[in-house]
Amino acid sequence: MKSTPIIAAAAVLGLAAAGYAVTGSPGLKSAPAPARSLNPDLTPEAEQASKQLLENFGDVRAWLTLSDALIRIDRTETAVEALQSGLEAIPGNADLWVQLGIALVAHADGEVVPAARLAFDRASRLAPEHPAPAYFLGLAWLQSGDVQQALQTWKALRDRSPADAEWVPMLDRQIAVAENMAQMGVGQGIGSGVAGAEPQRGAQVDDSGSPSQQ
Repeated sequence: MKSTPIIAAAAVLGLAAAGYAVTGSPGLKSAPAPARSLNPDLTPEAEQASKQLLENFGDVRAWLTLSDALIRIDRTETAVEALQSGLEAIPGNADLWVQLGIALVAHADGEVVPAARLAFDRASRLAPEHPAPAYFLGLAWLQSGDVQQALQTWKALRDRSPADAEWVPMLDRQIAVAENMAQMGVGQGIGSGVAGAEPQRGAQVDDSGSPSQQ
């Protein structure tokens, strides 16, 4: 599946500096109307996306547009709920899992919380070459204090990214920040604790895309 970044969520991701929302697969079949109201009459963009979803609940691009519009006006909880509705109909779409992770990061003021990591992990398994999961995993490492693991993750993503990819300048800036932190000794002596570790507390995401509390 080919994915092209179409937005940057810099205003809401704090340390992350940006996020990815991507185009979905065209031609998806219509699904039943949503069971709950998304209250989309917030911006013209969100309203238009909601109208498209009333006609085709499987319109991935409309879900991405709606959630992005909600994030940008700081309605992050509603964005998460909207994406959960989309994933109920299209649970196998990597782009929606990525956007759910972005919405969860935005809702947590830039922190890659366990539920977001699980969403990115699901996206990575569905689309291993998607850049967003690796980007946010690197951010999770950095937030945990393990600068070297963040650098390893981001540099691996940089190595496999096309030179003209839209996310490369942002990724290079993050790598530079992490390298400066490493030179200052930040994170020295930290071993592991993020990758492969099961979150002990906080929200997780089940197979339907719904967070559950431990």
